[in-house]
This record gives sequence, C-alpha cells and structure tokens, in this order.
Amino acid sequence: MQRWWYLDNKAKTYEQPDQRRVPSKSIEANDGGERKWLFRVMVTEKLNVFESISVTGECSALGNWIPQHCVLLHRENDTNIWSTEVMLPMSRDIKYRYFVSTSDASSEHIHIRRWETHLNPRQINAYDELTAVVDTFGEVNGLEKIDCGWLTTETVIQFKFFNNPFHLKEKLKNRILYVKLTPMNLRISNEASGVSPLDDSLSNDTHENPTENPTYAFAEVVTLKYPHSVVEQQQQFGQKYNPDDIIIFNVTVEEPDNVAYLIDLYTYSSRRDPDEPPVHLGYHYVLPNVLRKSDGELELPITCAARHRPLGMMNIEYLKITPLKSHDLTMKQSFIRYWNRKWTGLEVGHRGAGNSFKAPDRDTIRENTIASLKHAANYGADFVEFDVQLSKDLVPVIYHDFIVYVSLKKKKNLDSHDMLELPVKELTLEQLSNLKIYHAVEGRNREAKFFDEDLDEHQPFPQLADALNLIDMSVGFNIEVKWSMQLIDGTLELDRTIDKNLYVDCILDVVLSQAGSRRIVFSCFDPDICTMLRFKQNMYPVMFLTLGVTEKYPQYHDPRCNTIESAVSNAYAMELLGIVAHTEDLLRDSSQINLATDLGLIVFCWGDDNNSKDTIQLLKGLGIHGIIYDKMDVLSTKEVKKSIFLVDAKETQKDLFQLQQLENIKHGERSTNHSENS
Repeated sequence: MQRWWYLDNKAKTYEQPDQRRVPSKSIEANDGGERKWLFRVMVTEKLNVFESISVTGECSALGNWIPQHCVLLHRENDTNIWSTEVMLPMSRDIKYRYFVSTSDASSEHIHIRRWETHLNPRQINAYDELTAVVDTFGEVNGLEKIDCGWLTTETVIQFKFFNNPFHLKEKLKNRILYVKLTPMNLRISNEASGVSPLDDSLSNDTHENPTENPTYAFAEVVTLKYPHSVVEQQQQFGQKYNPDDIIIFNVTVEEPDNVAYLIDLYTYSSRRDPDEPPVHLGYHYVLPNVLRKSDGELELPITCAARHRPLGMMNIEYLKITPLKSHDLTMKQSFIRYWNRKWTGLEVGHRGAGNSFKAPDRDTIRENTIASLKHAANYGADFVEFDVQLSKDLVPVIYHDFIVYVSLKKKKNLDSHDMLELPVKELTLEQLSNLKIYHAVEGRNREAKFFDEDLDEHQPFPQLADALNLIDMSVGFNIEVKWSMQLIDGTLELDRTIDKNLYVDCILDVVLSQAGSRRIVFSCFDPDICTMLRFKQNMYPVMFLTLGVTEKYPQYHDPRCNTIESAVSNAYAMELLGIVAHTEDLLRDSSQINLATDLGLIVFCWGDDNNSKDTIQLLKGLGIHGIIYDKMDVLSTKEVKKSIFLVDAKETQKDLFQLQQLENIKHGERSTNHSENS
C-alpha cells in the first residue's frame, strides 16, 4: 500500500475532529424520525499516523457523498477498529462508503487517500435494527474494491528518473546509486532561532528542528519493474537505481510554492561491512520557482556531500498535477477501474467509421465527424474511438492530425501556392468551422477528397460537446487525448504552447458536464497525460496507449511508451484501467497480453493489422477486451448490430423490475412489523 507523511513529521490534533465536517442539518425533513447508528469498520492494512477512517453516504448526516462533509471515525483503544455514532433517517435505505482520509493540519481540506469504489456501495435498510457487525474496509459482499483518491485541493509533483540520468566522474560511473527525495518546508518561521528554512527537512539524517507552522507534504516512490510496480514509502537511504531503471517519485503538497525538494544520492563502499550504512555521495536542492510550468526537464548539478564540489550532473523530468477546479466531485459512484467480466472482444470504431484518408474508395465517410461516429454506432459499435484536441480558443474539437491545410482561393483545382499549412492549435473554433480546410493528405497531394460543405454532420472539427449530445447514449466513447510527443531523437511532433494542466482541464470540463450516463474511456500516448486524467477526476477510466516494439513508427523519448512491459508497469503503478497495445507487437508475441491481464488490467488494441476479419477473430480468441478497427459496416461479425451497453441496459431493466417487486414486498413486511412493534 502507498505511504505518505507530513513534511514536518508532526500532525495537528483536534479534540472533536468529526464535528468540523458534519453539516449543520443532519436529518432530512419528512424522513419519519431518526435512529442512532454505530458505524464500526476493521482496517486490515497498517495506517500511517496521519491517516484516519471516514464515512460518507446519501444523507445529510453523512455528508451527501461530499468529502468535505464526511464523518470522521475514531480508533478504538489503539486497535484496528474505527467507529462513531451518527443519527440517521429511519424510514429509508441509506448507502454509504468508507475511505482513508488525511487533512492539512492548518486547514479544513479533506484529501482522499484510498476509498471503497464498489459499483453498489454498502447499504443500511429502512428500519434495520442496530447489530454488532463490524465492516471490513474495502470488502463488500466478499468483493474487495479499493482505489486511490483524486486531487481535491492538493497538488502532486512527480520527479522522473529514466534514460540513465546520472553523469558522474569517471571513478564513480560503475557505482550503484540510491536516490532519496525529501520535501522541505520553505516557510520562514524560525528566524528568531537562526534556523534556515532549508535546514527544516524531513530527512531522517538531518531533521532536528520541526517548524511550528507545518507545511503539508507526502512523498512516495515506485520503480517500474514488472510485476512489482507499486507506489510505496521510500527507504531510509532512498531507492536503488540500476542502469535503464524507471523511477518515479510522487510528492503531494498543499502549498507547492512553499516546498523545496532535496535530492540525495547514496552509494555503498566496495569494501563495506554488511551492517555499514551507505556513503552520502552528493545532493541537489530543487526550489519551487523552477517548477512553475506543468512539466519540464531539469539539468541539475550534483554537489559532493563531503567536499561541496561539483561531482557531476543529473537530468530529470518533472510533472506538476493540479486539481480540477471546475467540478466538485463526489463519492457517490466511480468507474475509474470498473470493467464488467462480460465485456470482452468489444468492437471499437476507429475514428468512427474508419481512417478515411487511407481508404481508396471515394464514398468513404469523413473520419472523426458526427456522421462517421453515427455510422459506426448504426453497425453495432460498442465504443467509438476518436481524437480530441483544443482549438486556439480552448474548445475541445474532434480531429486526428496536428496540422491542416487552408485554401487561400476558393477553387476546385488546387495549385501549390493555393495552400497554407497551419497547426490546428493556431485556429479558433470559428475559423475551423468557416475556413475551407483540407486534411494533410489532401494538402500534400493537392487533391480534395471530400465535397460535403453542405452536410452539417459531415463537417470536420465537431465539438466534443456535440458528439456527447448527438451520438446514441448506449454507445461508449474511447476518447483519445491528442498531445504532441517528444521522439527519441529529441524532436517534438509539434511545438507545444499550451499549459498541460489547462489542456487536460478543458477536456475534462466538457466530459464531466455533458457525458451523463455514457460509458467513457480516456486514452493517450503520453503517460503523463494519462496520469493527469487519472488524478484529476474519479469517474472515468484511463488507458495508456503504447507503440510497443515496431518498425512502422519512430520510438518516443519516454521509455514507458516503447514496450508493452513498461506500459503495463506504468498503468499498474498509476492505477489506470489498462493499456491500448499496438496489434503489430501483440501478433509478434501474444503472450504479452498476459503481462496485463495477470495484473488485472484491461487490454484494447489498435493498428492497421486489425482491419481483417481473421485478425479480429484471432484477437477475440486471445482475450482482448476491445479491438479498434476501421469499417465497422464491413468487418463487424455481430449478428445483432447493437452496442453491448444497450443489450446490458435492457437486461438490467428487466432485472431491476423483478428486484423492485421483491423489495416492495419486503418493504411492506418491514413496515407492517414496525407498526406492530410500535
């Protein structure tokens, strides 16, 4: 399990911590009275000293699923059982969940460490008698389901060590290094005592004077090494770094502007005794002013710990993830890692009806349009996959390529001087809608393929919001977030000008506002975008797109992208739903599917190889959960051209009707017994 700790190694206590979270109105009107209910839950995992257990649920006494209004439980006499009494409405069923919480010692902010994410939460039935039953955290009806939380007010900063980032003097090059990252308080609160803010560190080696004004900070680390890729507390002398390792430090802070980071390097002497501690080799301080952007690369000098002289350099990358502020998310429901066992071999329409600029026929529907998405849906697509990026005025639009060609003259026959190449990100939504725009293939060939200016649903650049509102709700969406990637040679697919957090927030804002009950899965080739999508919201699952081993496309700079094993390790560590693998790599070695499924991850696949009925059947036989391919109308093997979610909904409605009849009978019996007892 993950472990976090406070920056100053000291927590503030409250005499009545539960009272600061319970809303003033605890019992709804017309609920037929109230009853005292004792919540008791056993926690089998070891909690940190700063972690507590809270409960929330669907009544005002339990906060109406709002984390900030939850009820805090108390540990019973240093046992692993937590409990509290709450007055609940008597005459109706009440659903509830437990979660592990922490809070900033200087504020009322509640942070969700881990929470129960069962699709059907715990329930107290109307008129239930109080029993001595003790719940087990994370286990409901024999099923364990616990997920890490999402960001509410805190910020996560990741420091990533990969591609052999340490460049030391020749005599140290073959040494095995240990990397330790310590968050440090920069608040100037000890001026009178003469203590420097940089001395106020969490390091077990140096910490002597905790500040009186604590700054909230947690630190965790993971080495992506299959199959043990679990985020956890770092050891006293840090994380071992071997050549070609991928190490990611997660630091969660409430006040990022007041936290610096000490990077210590340790190594062991070649002649050391078994019990001898490592040698403190060198260090570097990372100040918050160099972490202003959402992401970046840092080239840092390493200072020798003993002589305070230059020892070498290290190249690390960072990612700053800020909370989504446009939506107050609740704990009522989550699909963040939910997948029904029946959902295998799902058929996913690539860009809707398919890649229209590879198809030789001229009657193909333009890709990534409302018409294309509807066409795939009409032929039974379970999901439609499409690409989303932002216009210049920050509107999420559906389009695959980063560039377009704009016609300078309105004429059918195009000459070379009639076309201008422009990035999509440099055009506003109005310009994308009104200009005569050609796809990159049309621009390079100087030959228009589509003449559909008068057909609204065939127009390129539909808004993401329009797709959410116009496509049948029973069809799932696989939303691929487009982001310019850095290639292994250091070049970018396209220059980036927009902040990464803002980019993701704009897309999430539309989805959370417009998606309703639609099944949605996010995906992206950029592992950091995937992490941001996962940490910023608690509703929709995220899958990591990967190239794997291929000769068709250049490799990416980030090694997490270039093998299925690395992609699986990253997806598992960041608690993503799964991966979207390149079919070329799966056909080369189909046993790689087990790398994901053995860890409980879901596997989709993409690529031109999928455009074959034989390959689709082969992939279904291998247990692939979702197959992304072109031409749903030609290649689909479904007898009934309906989305699996539409079929599931009809079956669920039937089951719910029967269940409701039984519940009505039971409710009538309970009401009768209650009246007789009264």
